[in-house]
Amino acid sequence: MITLFSHVKKESKTTVLNLSFIFWLMLSEVPVARGVWPLPQKMSQFAERYPLNPQAFAILHENNSQAQPGCSVLDTAFKRYFSLTFPGYSGGKERSSDCLAENPFSGAYTYALVVRVEEDDCDGYPNAESEEKYNLRVSAGGGLLVAKTVWGALRGLESFSQLVYQDEHNNYFINKTEIEDFPRFLHRGILLDTSRHFLPVPTILKTLDAMSYSKLNVFHWHIVDDPSFPYQSRSFPHLSNRGAFHPSTHVYSQTDVRRVIAHARLRGIRVLPEFDTPGHTQSWGKGQPNLLTPCYHGGKPDGRLGPVNPAAGTSYQFMTRFLREIHSVFPDSYVHLGGDEVDFSCWKSNPDVQMFMSKMGFGSDFTKLEAFYMERLINITASLNKTSIVWQEVFDYHEKPKSLSVVEVWRGGCYLCEVRKVTQAGLRAILASPWYLDQPGPTHDWSRYYNVRPLAFMGSVQQKQLVIGGEICMWGEYVDATNLAPMLWPRASAAAERLWSDEEQTCTVSEAFPRLAKFRCSLLRRGVQAGPLSVGHCQQEYQEL
Repeated sequence: MITLFSHVKKESKTTVLNLSFIFWLMLSEVPVARGVWPLPQKMSQFAERYPLNPQAFAILHENNSQAQPGCSVLDTAFKRYFSLTFPGYSGGKERSSDCLAENPFSGAYTYALVVRVEEDDCDGYPNAESEEKYNLRVSAGGGLLVAKTVWGALRGLESFSQLVYQDEHNNYFINKTEIEDFPRFLHRGILLDTSRHFLPVPTILKTLDAMSYSKLNVFHWHIVDDPSFPYQSRSFPHLSNRGAFHPSTHVYSQTDVRRVIAHARLRGIRVLPEFDTPGHTQSWGKGQPNLLTPCYHGGKPDGRLGPVNPAAGTSYQFMTRFLREIHSVFPDSYVHLGGDEVDFSCWKSNPDVQMFMSKMGFGSDFTKLEAFYMERLINITASLNKTSIVWQEVFDYHEKPKSLSVVEVWRGGCYLCEVRKVTQAGLRAILASPWYLDQPGPTHDWSRYYNVRPLAFMGSVQQKQLVIGGEICMWGEYVDATNLAPMLWPRASAAAERLWSDEEQTCTVSEAFPRLAKFRCSLLRRGVQAGPLSVGHCQQEYQEL
């Protein structure tokens, strides 16, 4: 907060008017404090400001930091954030931390941000428990960023980059600032659907960049579905050869997948793959014979195929081998198994499935059959040391929910009632219901995503601790590379602040609007095609980078 007077004594009317004029004059010369999106847990800003010269600025490893030059996550981040901190600067290359680290007081720069990391996790991947807390202090002597992990350091670098601004002469400044920050929720994700419309790899990479600007940390990759199977499997190449929109132009090769995972890692983002079964699998059946259930009409097969056949042992043999491959390709310890919107009509018509139902004692309750299938997959996943995430129907149909781990709540209606049930059963919950950005509605109506209260349900403290976060979902029926960015941003940023920041400090839409509008302008300048919030303009409008 900018504080010019801590106390003004009541005097005569003339004195007050004179003080008011002086106050206005001082305000006109003091730059407005710069905001950070999402809002840090604790931030103090002051009128005192310092000029920054890009040619004499450096981001350095502190001598006592556990991360030193050679740390891939931070070395690439230092270079990346130099460009993000000084947008429009083209006067020369950034100061190299490599050459300055041995003698950080060599005089090669006039201002430096020094980074101290307390744990050496440079070679790993972010995980579900990664700590993202950081402290940032900006003063006349320089900036100091302290974090326990490199992932926290990345969040601090993002905040620092947002604090730097330019005056009317395009000179760079930063105000004296103190920040103590950490996320409210550990899981803050975006779901992209690459089956209904194929998203080229560069589009995905640009989305990961934009996610890092809003401190989102999970890319939920809904990679396959009914319309197409773009994942190029090593073990089952026919899945994409026959199930993708095109077997060479509309597929994600193993190299593509590694590229996405590597790009995400350097930005502190986990890649959570989803291979949704037993429903949403029409594209699977094109490349894997006998996987799906033959539908019957009048006692005979009618040529249609339904969900994965849960009565066939070959289905589980296939899924075991396929999930073993997914385990080797995706390093995250979690995998999303789907389990939503299963149409039981084909199962009901199939005599082999009916016989299996009778044998298992399921009667005519096909929710028990789905629960049986999902239980088998969850056990396969557990044998591979992976933790399963499922959509809420799997929880609703499970008589023994304790075998589940994480449930994603996506249905409308009283979604917090479902969150309450999930956490009451001792399971972790991810909330997605209120953040379906592909749903009809004005794209500028960001406030409905901002006003979500994820913990506003009757429950114990322990229950609310089981809500690990939320996801912003962009399903692909009407979304492809041409409109993805303006559909996502800055509305996803509104949800990102709800998932990162303290709710009591971010409960007013009117106070958030000018901050989000400024952040949207910074997204445009960074090459993100963020849609407008209202009538207005940005000093630097969007230009294709």
